[in-house]
Amino acid sequence: MKLLTEIITRHQQGEQNGLFSVCSAHPLVLEAALRFARDRQQPLLVEATSNQVDQTGGYTGMTPADFRDFLWQLADTCQFPREQLILGGDHLGPNRWQKEAAEVAMQHAEVLIAHYVQAGFKKIHLDCSMSCADDPVPLTDAIVAQRAARLAVIAEETCQQHFGCRDLVYVIGTEVPVPGGAHETLTELAVTTPEAAQATLMAHHHAFEQQGVSELWPRIIGLVVQPGVEFDHTHIIDYQPQKAQQLRQWAETAGRPLFEAHSTDYQTPEALRQLVIDHFAILKVGPALTFALREALFSLACIEEELLSAKACSHLRTVLEDVMIDKPGYWQSHYHGDSNTRRLARGFSYSDRVRYYWPDAQIADAFNVLIRNLADTPLPLPLISQYLPLQYSKVRQGQLPATPHALLIDHIQDVLQQYHLACQPA
Repeated sequence: MKLLTEIITRHQQGEQNGLFSVCSAHPLVLEAALRFARDRQQPLLVEATSNQVDQTGGYTGMTPADFRDFLWQLADTCQFPREQLILGGDHLGPNRWQKEAAEVAMQHAEVLIAHYVQAGFKKIHLDCSMSCADDPVPLTDAIVAQRAARLAVIAEETCQQHFGCRDLVYVIGTEVPVPGGAHETLTELAVTTPEAAQATLMAHHHAFEQQGVSELWPRIIGLVVQPGVEFDHTHIIDYQPQKAQQLRQWAETAGRPLFEAHSTDYQTPEALRQLVIDHFAILKVGPALTFALREALFSLACIEEELLSAKACSHLRTVLEDVMIDKPGYWQSHYHGDSNTRRLARGFSYSDRVRYYWPDAQIADAFNVLIRNLADTPLPLPLISQYLPLQYSKVRQGQLPATPHALLIDHIQDVLQQYHLACQPA
C-alpha cells in the first residue's frame, strides 16, 4: 500500500500533510470524488463500512467484490487510473451481528474480513469494540484487542493466499460514536486521553504478539481516537485544539501511529486544517457529502417547480417524504419529537438518514424525471443564483456548465475542496 504509507511517512517527517477518506456508496458522490482527484492528479481513498457492504450485501446490496467492481467501472468512466484508487474497509468486526452471541458474531466477522481482503481492500480498520449478546458492557481493552488480533490473522492469511504477499495496512482503536453520527443530542465530547490511547495501543500490541502476527505492527498506520468532534441532527461540536493538546504531545513523543479522525463532517475549514496539524492525518467524511447532494437535489427540485407545471414535475421531495414515512426503518430510532420536528429531520438533518433511501425504486424514478426535465429545459441564470448561488458564480465565469449533473457534482466537490485544502502540506 505504497500510496498510503508514503503520505503517512511524510506527515511523520514533519510535512503536516494528510489524506481525506470518502465514506459513501452513492454513485454521484463517488463520481464527484473521482473527478476531483483526477483533476488534481492525486490518489483517492474510498472506504466502505461494515453496514454498507458485507458478505451478504449490506444495506447497499453489494458484497466487497461488487463494490470494488462498481467503483472500478466508475473510475474507468471518469478516466481515473485504478492504480490511484485506495480501497478501505471501515469498522470491520462484529458490528452487524451484535444481537448474536460473541462467538457467532466473530465467525461472521472473520468471513467479512476475508471477503474484504480477497476483493483487494488494503486499508483495514479493525473494530471489535461493540458488545455482543452475551458480552459485558462495555468491553475491556483486552477483549477488544484479542478479537481484533483474531481478525488480523484472517486478514493476513487471506492476503497471502490470494496475492502472495502481506501488504495490508491497519487502523485500530474505536473511541468514536456509532458509524454515521450520534443518535442522541450532543453538547460536549470528552477527548481521548493520552493514557487511554496508550492503553489501546499496548493492548493491541500484546494481543498481536499472542496471535503470532506481531510482524504486522509496523503496518498499523492509524489509531482512532476522539478529538472532540461530532454532529447530531441539528448541532455540530467543533474541534477545540486546546482540548487535544495533550493527545498531540503524546503522539509526538510516542512517534507512531498517527490518528484517524471520524465524524469530521461539517467541521469548518480552519478546524479541518488544525486537525491535520495536530496529527489527525486521516480525515473521514461521509454524511456531509450526501448532505450536499441532498441540498443540490432539493435546489434543483425548486427550480423545476418554477419552470414546469405541477403535472410535469418529478415531485422528488414529496416522493422522498412518502417513502420515508412508509419505510421508517432507517430514521425512526434516530429522529424524535413532534411530527413537525421529525418531518424537518427527515429532510434536513445533519445525520442525513435520507442517504439510505436514494436507491429506492420510487425515489430513483423521481430523480430521473427531475434530471430529464431540467436537462430538456435551459436553466435560467436567475434561478441558479437563487437556489445554487455558489455554483452560479462559477457558471457566470464560464467555469461550470449550467446543467443539472454538473451543478450536482460541483456542489459535492465544494465539500471535498475543504478537505483537500486541509490536507495540503504546510
